[in-house]
Amino acid sequence: MLKKYIILCFVLSCNATFIKAQQYGLFNTKTMFDGFENPAQKTFVLDSSRKFSSNFFLPYFGINAANKGNSDFIRKIINEGKYNATDLKLGTGDINTVHQNTNIYLLTLRIFKSYKYQKEIGFAWQIRSDAHLDYTNETLAILDNYKRFLGYQNQDFTNAFNNNGYEQSYHQFSFSYRENYNKRLAFGAKLSLLSGIAYNKLSIVESNFNPGSSTQPLVASLSGTYKASFLDADDFSSKDVIPTFKNPGLSVSVGTSYTAKSGVFIMANLKDLGFIRWASSSYYNKFNNLNDPLIIDDPEMNASSIDKKISSIATDNETNKSFLTPTNAKVDFMVSKAFAISYPLTYTPSLIASKNLFYKGGDVAFVNKIKYGELSLSVIPAYNLNNLFLVGMQGMYQTPNFEVFLGSDNLLKTVTQINGVIKQDRTIGTGYNGASFYMGLGIKFGDIVNHPQNSSTMPGIDDKESSFFKRLFSVFSKKR
Repeated sequence: MLKKYIILCFVLSCNATFIKAQQYGLFNTKTMFDGFENPAQKTFVLDSSRKFSSNFFLPYFGINAANKGNSDFIRKIINEGKYNATDLKLGTGDINTVHQNTNIYLLTLRIFKSYKYQKEIGFAWQIRSDAHLDYTNETLAILDNYKRFLGYQNQDFTNAFNNNGYEQSYHQFSFSYRENYNKRLAFGAKLSLLSGIAYNKLSIVESNFNPGSSTQPLVASLSGTYKASFLDADDFSSKDVIPTFKNPGLSVSVGTSYTAKSGVFIMANLKDLGFIRWASSSYYNKFNNLNDPLIIDDPEMNASSIDKKISSIATDNETNKSFLTPTNAKVDFMVSKAFAISYPLTYTPSLIASKNLFYKGGDVAFVNKIKYGELSLSVIPAYNLNNLFLVGMQGMYQTPNFEVFLGSDNLLKTVTQINGVIKQDRTIGTGYNGASFYMGLGIKFGDIVNHPQNSSTMPGIDDKESSFFKRLFSVFSKKR
């Protein structure tokens, strides 16, 4: 199980064709992504946009992954398909990190609801995935070949297998609503029903290992917890990807934006705060054999059998039970202002900070967008709180009724990684491993959303219409 879990994280995190970027270049762009991810953002332009927008099952997704530590070893796996831990240093206490996230919008529909408060409602079906794993060199070595430790006979490896990480994937079905509170202030919310696909979490808080010798037995002990929605890879099939709500959940996002008279734009969001309840058929195990360590004194036992014996410490005596897990909630903050250079050329710098609430990770990004008419190009240097520096780039063509964009939050690493895979050469690339790619295409259709003076029919032209958020805030003020 330990081996399956580690390899699962590597597959999800290191293969750029399967792995969400934050896509900060799309913030404050009035795209569908901007409207669904930042709930207070509007996506329709009066007198120009049509009433409905959708991606019509066309590509609308983001992928992102990075690994810090043992970069050459990981490049060998990705570029050449070889798993060889011979050169890894053991007994140093080094902790490596791998993380990934995905956000795939399968289908979106957004509707312009009312002129008076610029109301918009939206529906979306997404598939999301997040993973983060802290792992040791010794873990990689024993997954490769137990004989790697024979050069360290009778040496104690304390906390050699102290790995800590999780992987969670789920469907997200969302309803979003936004409106202008007044001419400068806007509010929005996104409510989601979740359907869990897969979950794995391993936390080893204490471990001891002695490889023994020709005359002394191998001794291993672990203490920690393991949770999983499935116990073995053979138990997971394509049917588990279909949303059945066997593992239900809920999440909420709220956001606000404010545009000052000076043109400064401020946005703040609390995103995807929620949970998933994994079914009672899921697995849970709290293991501890520190006082009764595993002893293997059979010199004829092969490396694979030893791997299974050690992994079984984490999985023996597991029980079926349900449990709750939090979604990867985030807090975002953005400050931006557009500067006219020479019509139709503008420059818009934006500072964005994002922090995960329950899991490790976060970013500080500086978006530099140059826009000429309907074309824009953004350069996005960013610092990831996993102590990674990234440089992204994004290109976009956008009209009031059409949008197409292509970008990467980690352009240089992505290009290097793709080049290495194509040439199957592990020597291509230096530093940490990383890959990121996102793209999207959206179309608006239906009647044009005109100002009242330009149309005989216009939703929201009714003196009796009221603001949802004004009614909500008035209820709270009365209770005080």
